[in-house]
Formats: sequence, structure tokens, C-alpha cells
Amino acid sequence: MDVLNIEIKAHCQDPDYVRKILLANNARFVGEDHQIDTYFTVPSGRLKLREGNIENTLIFYDRVEVKGIKKSEVILFHPEKNVDALKRILLKSMTTKVVVDKKREIYYIKNVKFHIDQVKGLGSFMEIEAISTNGEFTEAYLNEQCQYYIHLLKVKQEDMIDRSYSDLLM
Repeated sequence: MDVLNIEIKAHCQDPDYVRKILLANNARFVGEDHQIDTYFTVPSGRLKLREGNIENTLIFYDRVEVKGIKKSEVILFHPEKNVDALKRILLKSMTTKVVVDKKREIYYIKNVKFHIDQVKGLGSFMEIEAISTNGEFTEAYLNEQCQYYIHLLKVKQEDMIDRSYSDLLM
């Protein structure tokens, strides 16, 4: 599945505030996921296997790491059953770059996904991802949505980060 994400990642000083604003705006709470993301060394972009109690996905993405709004082109593969076998194949055939261990609260408002993350070794973060699957929304529209929620959640420019959790851990 091909996906276009317009997204931000930021330090989150007050997860309770973010949670309160999301719920006040009728966000759908999906649940809390304990996720282990194993990143593999690849020639370009990023490849990670996400293992969680809600999300289990092989994810390839490419993006320029900048502070603020980022564009990611993503390819997702959702293994139907045996994530363990997929992980064993990847571990035997590729070099592991880093492992990210986090607890993630997942919320949605329409096509926008929100995360409140507690990342082992790093602290509290939040993410906003305006998502278009197979071209259903334009990049401009996704940018507008992301800007709207940055303003709504009062995300400060100085709290935005310009890299992934994997980079921060390395």
C-alpha cells in the first residue's frame, strides 16, 4: 500500500493536555500499543519492522529530515499472520541498525493520525500524521490539515524535532 504522509514530530511536555484537546475534538482513541521498531540498514530510505499489540507492519519510507512539517513517501506491508517468521528472515538477511521501544497512544480524526509516545531512553513525544492512501488527498490539503492541528495543539517550533527516534537513539 502506497501512502503519502505530511507529518511532524515534537517533544511533548504535557501529554495530558494533548490527550484532552484530541478527545475534546472527537478524536477516536484506538488504544495503547507497545511497539518495538527494528530498523535495518538499507542503501536508501528507511526500513523498519514494527511489532505491537495493535500495529504489525513492515514499513519502508523515504523523507528528508527537517524540523517542522515533513513529507514521507511510505510503502506498507501488513503481514497477515507470522510476524515472527518475517522478523527472523530480516534478521538473518540484513544488519540491524537500531531498535526503538515505545508505548504509543493512537488517535484518529478522519484521515489524521495522532500519537502520544513514551520512548524508552528518550522521553515524551507527539506526532501528527495527515495521511493520503493511494492519492485520495492532495499534498496541499494534507499540509493544511497538519498546520491546523499544529495550531490547535499549540505545538511550538522549538519543540519540533528534525529526525526519527532511531536517529535520536544512535
